[in-house]
Amino acid sequence: MNRGATLVIALLVATSTVTMAAAAGATPTTTAAGSSTTTQSDAYAGANVEFDVQGDAIANYSVDGERTFSSVAVQSQSEADADAGLDASTGLEAATDLNGAGLSLATETQASAEIQADSGATLSAHDNQHGTLVVESGDEAQYVEADLGASAEAREDGDRVVVETDGREGAFLVVGDGEVTVSDGNVTADLGENATLAFRSYEEGERDERATYEESLIAEGNAAVEVTADQRDGETVSDAVTYGQETSAEAATTADGAVEMTIDRTTHTGTVVLTTVSEDAVGSLENLSVTVDGEAAVEASSKSELEGAIGSDESRYMVVQDTQAEGQATVYVAVNHFSERTATIDGASAQDESTDESDSSDEESADGSAEDETDGSGDDSVPGFGAGAAVLALLTGVAARVRR
Repeated sequence: MNRGATLVIALLVATSTVTMAAAAGATPTTTAAGSSTTTQSDAYAGANVEFDVQGDAIANYSVDGERTFSSVAVQSQSEADADAGLDASTGLEAATDLNGAGLSLATETQASAEIQADSGATLSAHDNQHGTLVVESGDEAQYVEADLGASAEAREDGDRVVVETDGREGAFLVVGDGEVTVSDGNVTADLGENATLAFRSYEEGERDERATYEESLIAEGNAAVEVTADQRDGETVSDAVTYGQETSAEAATTADGAVEMTIDRTTHTGTVVLTTVSEDAVGSLENLSVTVDGEAAVEASSKSELEGAIGSDESRYMVVQDTQAEGQATVYVAVNHFSERTATIDGASAQDESTDESDSSDEESADGSAEDETDGSGDDSVPGFGAGAAVLALLTGVAARVRR
């Protein structure tokens, strides 16, 4: 047999092998030593987030088409230190070139996916506008390594790590005992027991003062829950993200369009719930109502007043209209204490109330007695509340029903 015929047969055999592996749901990969292996792959594709779960890593994590990470791996510190022949004092050294624990896609919904690691960690991806990725260490300390996509770059920014791609900017932050840093161009994190690593992504230019304020609330442990509710293909889709602290939450919409949240915490300490709602989801953003356990929450006029509701005798809220996404607003609901509380955000009654206010306004305009009312935004105001935005943020109470 001549060399040309031999080459053709070899190519046919190789092609056949790859085709059969793909048909079986397996993905050919190449190990560090260069040998070819196959790993079972589970894929998730949502409106904002796409990724694969390939054996010991989340692969090709993309937000709005931007591949942010080529892989994300997690391993218990005891296993990683033993594999590397290091002791616990070496810290993040062992997180480089991590031999990740086995991963399996545990649950999948329209707006999220949860992945379990053999090391005891839990990873959850949320198909919201931030493409949120959360790693919870559980009862054992963990290392996390996130290898960046080809067009992504990472830099340290105080206690956070910022990752930039061609069209997006995101931030890693740690809740609890741990740290995150940049090592050899990639992102590594050291998480103690019951600590959380979170990544939030933004469109270019959207990581503004308000976004960093929200990041601070999360990192400092003052915001343990984030809820989103928006319309997709004529259907309201809601999702709840929890940032550790033995907190669970669930979000849903009622038949009349209200967003209900149920939050459960093993600790009595209150928390801020970051809630992003669209006008299509709640009916109107002009005159929302907010309640906690059926009682109207009190409107806060500043960030300190909002956060001061934690541990007080009443829950408070603030609303910020989103200037970059029309028809969307963020409601900050500070629930004063726990264990289990319910909250509801409702815009259904806004039309009737706004009609009454419009009639009253017309009468005042006729006799010239109406006065302009604007609130300036001081240093303590929530970012996004300017003179005009503050007026838009005057709410009459948000009924929030929270679940873990």
